[in-house]
Amino acid sequence: MRIGLAGVGRIGAGHAETLRGLTEVEEVVVADADPGRAREVAGKLGVRSVDEVDALLTAGLDGLVVATPTAAHAPLVIAAAAAGVAVFVEKPVAPDIDGTLQVLAAIRGSGVPVQVGFQRRFDRGHLAAREAVRSGRLGRVHTVRACTLDPVPPPDAYIPTSGGLFRDCSVHDFDGVRFVTGREVVEVSATGANRGSPVFAESGDVDTGAAVLTLDDGTLAVVSATRYNAAGYDVRLEVLGFRGSVVAGLDDRTPLTSAGDGFHPAGPPHTAFLDRFAEAYEAELRAFVDVVAGRTDNPCPPEEGLEAFYVAEACEISRREKRTITIEEVRR
Repeated sequence: MRIGLAGVGRIGAGHAETLRGLTEVEEVVVADADPGRAREVAGKLGVRSVDEVDALLTAGLDGLVVATPTAAHAPLVIAAAAAGVAVFVEKPVAPDIDGTLQVLAAIRGSGVPVQVGFQRRFDRGHLAAREAVRSGRLGRVHTVRACTLDPVPPPDAYIPTSGGLFRDCSVHDFDGVRFVTGREVVEVSATGANRGSPVFAESGDVDTGAAVLTLDDGTLAVVSATRYNAAGYDVRLEVLGFRGSVVAGLDDRTPLTSAGDGFHPAGPPHTAFLDRFAEAYEAELRAFVDVVAGRTDNPCPPEEGLEAFYVAEACEISRREKRTITIEEVRR
């Protein structure tokens, strides 16, 4: 099996290393907008590079992994589908809802699988929480709490093009809530604050945000996010039911210290998403290889990414307009 990789930045280079280690992948071909960077990564990993991203689709690929900046996602997904090449694309499929819908329209009927990179669907904790809900052992779920807390903000240059905290960061939590509970979000109420760098406010964004989601069975989900959590990278999801509760992401590296009994993590705190979700990133690419081989159904089609994007869009509007927003208001 020959897999191409577009984009060899931090996450793309990690994907290239993972793909190189999968026994069924006989060849990895990488490309980047910066050909020199592609050649450097290829040299370090012992894989092949081509000088232009477009050249990947003429390299006889069985599958393409897209880890480029967001603006290039939609054109590459559409081109790969037209060429009959299965695609794994990091979120988001497109920068906005209309762009995502255009991609869905373009690939509809192609029969080409497109898997979106929501890696938390492959995290052991999230999978165990999902099973706890589905088995009924928690009883009726009444509350879900999820958080994504970054240790430091992204580079200033990234903020104006990020889409905002809810679309860029919390969208993973929104997908995680849907995935674990099996329920849909029907309305949201969100707010945000700026306590750090002025670049967020200057970009119309916030560095800290919170949202209350109402699910279609009445369950409440509380999602919080911040760009400033110097203790470490903290991603957790708690599910509270009438009969029991579980939490994903609480281990000896969770950057959380008890204020009362002196409990503190036994190991070094997680520093970033590639550290916290290393196993999940590998598992989602193994799943993609299975999708390419026709052994399994697509675990995260673009329609799933669109539903999470609807929630993120509703939260951003709610924050800006200071009112509750239903998902139907943003659905196209």
